[in-house]
Amino acid sequence: MPHFEITMSFDNNDDRNHLRMSVVEQLSKELCGKGKGDKATHYVYYVETLSNGNRIFLKRPAWLHNGFDFVVCIENMNFNPTGRFRNNPSHEDIFKDLTNKKKENATIYKQLFEVINDAYSCKSIDLLHVSKINFTSGFSCDLIVGSLKWLFIEQDIRYWNYSGRDMLWNGIKNI
Repeated sequence: MPHFEITMSFDNNDDRNHLRMSVVEQLSKELCGKGKGDKATHYVYYVETLSNGNRIFLKRPAWLHNGFDFVVCIENMNFNPTGRFRNNPSHEDIFKDLTNKKKENATIYKQLFEVINDAYSCKSIDLLHVSKINFTSGFSCDLIVGSLKWLFIEQDIRYWNYSGRDMLWNGIKNI
């Protein structure tokens, strides 16, 4: 079956439900597959470009194959350097990185946290501006915020009838 690569963008400046439904509507345009493995249709949606030129992309179908579920991935990144290659950041990867950033510089971390709060609150995010928030270690801030924007959306799609993006947000607030 075919593999499709699509470039799309969604302004985060919207209400949560409309943002979620806009993404679901885009995903609903996918062609149906004919079975598992090579018989499934596969999609990559390029959704953000980072300051270093790498792109954030959504990969479908996700491993769990739950409806409109997708995996948030980053080009040319390995979030598991000591094991099997993994280009998708886990919540734990992000929590550890944010914890280290907060320890490194609490003042700059407050700036980053405000932008993450904006992503959580469905406000517009300028990743070029975010890339200017610098720490000496860890992931770039535009990678963190861009990933979180899409992880929040993914959580809203998957867990809408429960807490949606709040599970991830509560983990971030507790750092």
